[in-house]
Amino acid sequence: MMIEELKSDAEARMSKSLDALANAFNKIRTGRAHSSLLNGISVDYYGVDTPLSQAASIVVEDSRTLSVTPWERSLVPDIEKAIMKSDLGLNPSTAGTVIRIPLPALTEETRKTYGKQAKAEAENARVSIRNIRRDILSDVKDLLKEKDISEDEERKANDDIQKITDRFVGRVDESLAAKEKDLMEI
Repeated sequence: MMIEELKSDAEARMSKSLDALANAFNKIRTGRAHSSLLNGISVDYYGVDTPLSQAASIVVEDSRTLSVTPWERSLVPDIEKAIMKSDLGLNPSTAGTVIRIPLPALTEETRKTYGKQAKAEAENARVSIRNIRRDILSDVKDLLKEKDISEDEERKANDDIQKITDRFVGRVDESLAAKEKDLMEI
C-alpha cells in the first residue's frame, strides 16, 4: 500500500517535470508562428502583472505572422514594449490597435542555438526525473529499514519505479525529437 502511494507520487512529480519541459519548449521559437510563443510575456494591466493571453487576443495570421489585439487600446504601447523586451528577438509593428509580429526566418545558426537550448532543457527534465527516482528509492529503502516491507517487495518496488522512470525519460526523448524536427523544418 505505501509502495503504491510512492509510485503514484513518483508519477505525479515526473509528470510535472514533463509539463515544465513542454513550457520551456514553447518558449523556443521554431520557424512557424504559434500563439504559445508569447506565453512567457506579461504586461502591466491595472497594476497587475498579467499574462499577455489574458490582456489581448493572439491570432496566427499565417505561418510567419502573429497578430495581437489588446482588449483595451491603452495597452498597445505596453504590449509592444513587453514583446520587444522579451528574449524572443521579435520586432512588433502596430497599425491602430492591432500589433503584428513578423517572425524572421530562422538561420542555420539560430536553429543550432535553439537545438542546443532544447537539448539542455530536455537534459534538465531527465535530471529532474532521475532525482525524483532517487528520492522515491530512498523512501523505499527506509520502508525496508523500518521492516514495513520485505526485501522482495523492495526489489519489486525498485523495478516498478525504474519502469516508471524509463517511461518518463522516453517521453522526454520523444518531446525533444519532435522539437528538433520542428526546428529543422523550413
